[in-house]
Amino acid sequence: MLKKPVFLILLLCTINPAFSQNLAKRYLNSIFNDTTDISQSQFLVYPTLAYAPETSWEIGLSSLYVYYAKKDTANRLSEVNGFTFLTLENQYGIWFDHALYSDQNKWFFLGRIRIQSFPLRYHGIGMDTPRDYLALVDANQIIIKERILREIRKNFYGGLEIDYQRFSRVSFLDAPEAPAYELPLGNEGSENLGLGLGLVYDDRHNVLNVRKGNFMELAYLKYLPSWSSFNFNTIILDTRLFRPVGQHNVLAWQLLGQFNSGDVPFNQLALMGGESMMRGYYLGRFRDNNQLATQVEFRMLPLPLGFTDRLGAAVFAGAATVFPDFSKAAIHKAVWSAGGGLRFLLFPKKDIYTRFDVAFTQEGSGFYLFIGEAF
Repeated sequence: MLKKPVFLILLLCTINPAFSQNLAKRYLNSIFNDTTDISQSQFLVYPTLAYAPETSWEIGLSSLYVYYAKKDTANRLSEVNGFTFLTLENQYGIWFDHALYSDQNKWFFLGRIRIQSFPLRYHGIGMDTPRDYLALVDANQIIIKERILREIRKNFYGGLEIDYQRFSRVSFLDAPEAPAYELPLGNEGSENLGLGLGLVYDDRHNVLNVRKGNFMELAYLKYLPSWSSFNFNTIILDTRLFRPVGQHNVLAWQLLGQFNSGDVPFNQLALMGGESMMRGYYLGRFRDNNQLATQVEFRMLPLPLGFTDRLGAAVFAGAATVFPDFSKAAIHKAVWSAGGGLRFLLFPKKDIYTRFDVAFTQEGSGFYLFIGEAF
């Protein structure tokens, strides 16, 4: 979902002005001064107000919980990100993302949960789809993706991957003056459970802001008719490299591939766009069986301003394409995305920033406000 944040507001209590003033002062002081011991867990909650064309005005509540297993900073930083929203169109969503490490990083749990109801723009399938959407797809959606991984060798993990997606109460609302189009597979809804295996190499210490490290994932998921509405397979390749440049700067690079085969419903095709990869494009603007995408980002954390060490910035660029099969790979039809943004250091001792990005594409722009880097 492409969001246009209007402003961020912190409102803790309005019943008793004196009490709320003191509470707000202590709360803001805990965020901006971050006097807690580095080994202690931290929890942040803040309301948000946003606007998106497909949802109208949106009121949300975001939260972040970070900790070290057994309060041992030799362990990697675990994080749980939560976000819930309600719009003036009576649409809602609840999101949870997590990256959890056990003591000595022996176990790694990486996943996300999405429970949401809001219209999705459908432009068709492939790279030759029209810029104007063909239909708004109104539906209820549940996505649960989890990786349960055990360290095999140092920084190398293997284990089970699970992907459950339920797409229900689906209706296609044709856009005004939309040309005739064929309804895609899964237009009546679907429920699919994929089980598979994953291999992950991960030596990142802080997944919200990687200063140096690598992340590489190879995953295979099988969706069988006995468990699912459709029979298809998915292979995911994800490589991320992070290299320090000087004392404070980071050069980050990502290569992502998703490859589907079989009878894939339209909502589980490889979707281009979103807040992480190919920022500036609405998630699903382009979709097909397969996707190849790459992006590079230069982060200055913080900027050498002299008067503060809480402000940072980043510039990024990416390119991607989708295609039905490798014989019809549309590399020459790849589209680009580029932009930049500001960073604000929320927790200095844990090196966690919030980001505000502005992205530009061949079709327009997008704005994003999140805690943690895009990848």
